[in-house]
Amino acid sequence: MTWWLKLLLIYIGVMSLLTVIITVYDKIAAKAGKWRIPEATLLLTGLFGGAFAEFVTMQIIRHKTQHRKFMIVLPLEIILHVALLIVAFYFSFK
Repeated sequence: MTWWLKLLLIYIGVMSLLTVIITVYDKIAAKAGKWRIPEATLLLTGLFGGAFAEFVTMQIIRHKTQHRKFMIVLPLEIILHVALLIVAFYFSFK
C-alpha cells in the first residue's frame, strides 16, 4: 500500500470521527435548545470524508432522519467516496 493511500485512509478516519462528534453535538444541542451546527456544515463534513460515519450516526441517534436533504445527499456522497476509493486502490496497486 502506498504512503498516499495510507494518508487518505487516515484522513477519512479523522473526518469520520469529527463528523460523528459534531453530529452528536447537534443532536444534544437540539434537545437542549442551544446553538446548533448549520445543516450546510453537517453536509460539508460528510462531503469531505465523513458521509458514511454521519449517515450511520444519524440512523443510530435518530437525528435528521426525516430531512429528505440528508437522506438523499449523504448516500450520494457515500457513493462518490466509494468510487474514489476504488479508483485510489486501483492506482495504488497498479
